[in-house]
Amino acid sequence: MEFTNKLKDFKIYMKDIEYFNCALSTLYWDARVSIPKKGAPYRGDVLGFLSSEMYKRQTSPEIKSYIDYFLSSEDADKITRAMADQAKREYDRSMLIPEDRYRAYVIAVSESEAAWEQAKDKADFNLFKPHLDKLIAFNREFIEYWGYEDSKYDKLLDYYEPGITVKKLDTIFTELKDAIISLLDRINASQRKPNNAFLRSDYPVDAQRRLCDSVLKKMGYDLNAGRVDVSVHPFTVTLGHNDVRITTHYYIKEFQSALFSCIHEGGHAIYEQNISDKLTGTMLKTGASMGIHESQSRLYENIIGRSRAFWTYFYPETQELFPQFKPIPLDDFYKGINVVQPSLIRIESDELTYSLHIIIRYELEKAIFNGDVSTEELPALWNKKYKEYLGVEPQNDSEGILQDMHWSSGNFGYFPSYALGNLYGAQFMQALKKDMPDIAQHITKGDLLSLNDWLKKNIHEHGAVYHPEELIKKVTGEKLNAKYFIDYLNAKYSDIYGF
Repeated sequence: MEFTNKLKDFKIYMKDIEYFNCALSTLYWDARVSIPKKGAPYRGDVLGFLSSEMYKRQTSPEIKSYIDYFLSSEDADKITRAMADQAKREYDRSMLIPEDRYRAYVIAVSESEAAWEQAKDKADFNLFKPHLDKLIAFNREFIEYWGYEDSKYDKLLDYYEPGITVKKLDTIFTELKDAIISLLDRINASQRKPNNAFLRSDYPVDAQRRLCDSVLKKMGYDLNAGRVDVSVHPFTVTLGHNDVRITTHYYIKEFQSALFSCIHEGGHAIYEQNISDKLTGTMLKTGASMGIHESQSRLYENIIGRSRAFWTYFYPETQELFPQFKPIPLDDFYKGINVVQPSLIRIESDELTYSLHIIIRYELEKAIFNGDVSTEELPALWNKKYKEYLGVEPQNDSEGILQDMHWSSGNFGYFPSYALGNLYGAQFMQALKKDMPDIAQHITKGDLLSLNDWLKKNIHEHGAVYHPEELIKKVTGEKLNAKYFIDYLNAKYSDIYGF
């Protein structure tokens, strides 16, 4: 009886924290989508207050007693132990930060995000630099509170991808980088050069929106439990039960930008929508990690969304919406949207070189928190690495160091999740093909719900009950292995480029 009553009280307590999360997420969404500019400073104060109130609940003696009780109880089931473990991670992380410093940080993030939007619009890093300095200083301060063993940066990585370290990433990213560069060399040496000039045209926003909505519905994104809005940088946010929203940005001259960002964000949103309702109020109704989350968005965006099977179904509809594609054969279109062409903008990069964008950011973040680079040096170092790795060089800060919103939100350590997502996604797809050898035939007929159902059963519905290392082994039978993504890339691009 004691266990039952204590568990009931624990769930009520955790649900209260979830309510604060919902309120904060709603205010965040509004700040990125529709808040008037003059409202931003006061919004920062509100966010600071609510975050401080949530902080008190995450670090109270009461929650500590729940954590100790359920982590030591032999009666606790998997979900209850995961719930206590999740609460402990937040407790350990938050308890060591003084409340006034945490509140000041939240306010600083809100100010930073507004400054980043202005700086990006004006292509002027100096407008954002003071805010970046402040957020880096906060994170360095927090790392000292938390303590660390090998690398200070490990503490930031672990927040987004439990168990990952600089040592592990250096090994994984070296293997991935070498494989991509080798494949790039073969592509550059190939005599077959697919053409994508036909993609340069005008694409009415209304037609783009209709295609995006059509694809999202086929994917299984429930628009009655979500919506699509416009923001400077696409994102997904869960505001609460049955309310998972995505944003995109439409460009008249670019066919691929909004579509593939919608597919990407749709992958995130479907994951959240498919999590079991029984996890509501447990703080487990979210992804296992950001790497696992990115595996779903990257799988939908690239492995599915850039596949020949996908476009066999969606190309006729696309041709009706955009008549300029009617003279273009399907095979030429498929190869055109998969052309390897190193670019400046991460979210618009081709599938092959995308991971190089992430590795650049990973190396810069390591340098920042190792004290090897100052913020004054960052724009030039960013440009140098782009020239070295991708052979392109930004002409201004907007297409360079200001292109991502992550640092303005204090999300240091997040970027590696994207590249890890590529690896997880390919490994999950390999397991899916074993269970459904005819998955390509389903997709060719517009049946994406079979894919959705498999992902829901094996990954989505479990939320954050399993840690990423545990989940990948549960689903695929082995630990994370870069081999599957590398094999996928080699097979795809040898077919397109004829080697």
